[in-house]
Amino acid sequence: MNNIEIIDLRVLCNVARFSSFVAAAHELGISPAYVSKRIAELEKRFGVPLFYRSTRRVRISDQGEIAYAWARRILEDIDGMATEMSDAKIDPSGPLRVSTSLRLGRNHVSPILARLGKQHPRLEVWLELVNSRVDMIEDGIDIDIRVGEVSEPNVIAHRVVKSERILCAAPAYLHENGEPTCATDLARHECLLFRGRDQPFGVWRLDGPNGSETIKVTGRVGSNHGDIIRNWALEGYGIIMLSDWDVADDLRSGALVRVLPDYSQPADVMVVTSGRMTSSAKIRNSVEFLIAQLREGPFALQAMGF
Repeated sequence: MNNIEIIDLRVLCNVARFSSFVAAAHELGISPAYVSKRIAELEKRFGVPLFYRSTRRVRISDQGEIAYAWARRILEDIDGMATEMSDAKIDPSGPLRVSTSLRLGRNHVSPILARLGKQHPRLEVWLELVNSRVDMIEDGIDIDIRVGEVSEPNVIAHRVVKSERILCAAPAYLHENGEPTCATDLARHECLLFRGRDQPFGVWRLDGPNGSETIKVTGRVGSNHGDIIRNWALEGYGIIMLSDWDVADDLRSGALVRVLPDYSQPADVMVVTSGRMTSSAKIRNSVEFLIAQLREGPFALQAMGF
């Protein structure tokens, strides 16, 4: 085999994705025997095993992981070129992989992506809900929607809304335990611990009248899911720190009240794309749609001004 063909890269990526020659063949509409032949020819060309086969499963090798990463990048460029040269600016098509945090994804991003898919039926949308920061290149993510600072190189950040994390508690909790008057008072309160994608556990960094302060907080209960923390706060178990858009309705209804209103943590909502994908009309159109819907509409973020 003198040249690697595009079909070889697609076979490689699908075997890596499904850990199965049969599933990869089904996805590509070819025979498992042909998939096996193409992988064998790639392994012969590279001189290394790309996959380890057994009767029960196919497992990618370390060398296969490297080949997979390169193949995916090459296919992204090829697909991007095809998109730019076609009418995809009018009707985006192909796979779109989006990642975000659990609550943001469930309550806001997922219904917006459903609208996007309905508007562009040729799009194949995948939403990944994660608790940790993703590596957009390694994880194959096209768009990451996150709360907080963007520091990685080779990505482009688009601010959706200016937002902040604020402190809240139920009136019943404050009636029973008193209200803190300064940030250091938090140390004697039950603080409901939540670890967001960019937050250290048990440490709250707050901007206030004295500048930035780092407060070590403790509590008997905690979770990595914002819904659980919010429900505990509503039941009067302690003080929470969540994004203003996440508790806006509770503050309006009085179910929660703001604690230490002079203190907050910057937490803008950002749409992040890989720098190498900025030329993709599919990505540009999807980013524009997401930003517009997150700012205004039935699933918009209600940040600030409540």
